[in-house]
Amino acid sequence: MWTFTSDPEEYAAVAEPFLLGDPVGNTVPLTVLVDLRAGLPATDPRFGWWTVGGEVRGAAFRTPPYPVGLAVMPVEAVEPLVEALGRDLPTIVGRVELTDEVVRLMGPPARTVSERLYRLGTLRRPEVPGEGRLATPADYPLLVSWYQAFGEEVGLGEGGDPAERVAQRLTRRELFVWEDDGAPVALAALSPAAGGVCRVGPVYTPPSRRRRGYGAAVTAYASAAGLAGRCEEVVLFTDLANPTSNAIYQAIGYEPVSDYAHITYA
Repeated sequence: MWTFTSDPEEYAAVAEPFLLGDPVGNTVPLTVLVDLRAGLPATDPRFGWWTVGGEVRGAAFRTPPYPVGLAVMPVEAVEPLVEALGRDLPTIVGRVELTDEVVRLMGPPARTVSERLYRLGTLRRPEVPGEGRLATPADYPLLVSWYQAFGEEVGLGEGGDPAERVAQRLTRRELFVWEDDGAPVALAALSPAAGGVCRVGPVYTPPSRRRRGYGAAVTAYASAAGLAGRCEEVVLFTDLANPTSNAIYQAIGYEPVSDYAHITYA
């Protein structure tokens, strides 16, 4: 049975213990709770949890303008969720076995982005010219332009206003840059710890600076910063259509966990 609320604390009181049972697999819903508690705005949010015999076995959330997010849950929970939401699921993200069930119920989406969740094993820092550092307010205009470019390039982005998101993440010390010859050449963001897990993303290198290892270097730097005092594990998502990025992340120590899909109907 699905139960819904618009109150994130009511949702957290019931669903958070379940989500913490798999903090890697549930990195996104747990990070959403951290963001909401930190004041990230959400218009008309909706949170749900799936119970069997009074025990929570799954969760889902919608915090516009972001996709409907599917936490770890059994496949049989998907059909009741789709019906409970009135088949109003313009964009959905979750493990591939769950999104496959959405497609079975609702038909082919307009767009599918196949993703893979990776967990960091042993970090291997690449030998790349330059050095990493925490981003500062002086980087703000450049990082906003990079966030906008990233969103346009992948067609997904983080949602919301890039300027507001960059400002929030700078304040929370979540943005890192790689510098070479005194100039920023790549960006990596690191989410706050949720259940002991931090997530890297987005990672962006402007086209003119690519194929020099900067993306791998800034990812490794942000990952090391996370392990140095922010979290116990670090994860990230990759686009499976980009074999280069998947190979790069594995080269610095990231190991596959599970496959996801980001599907769009509207």
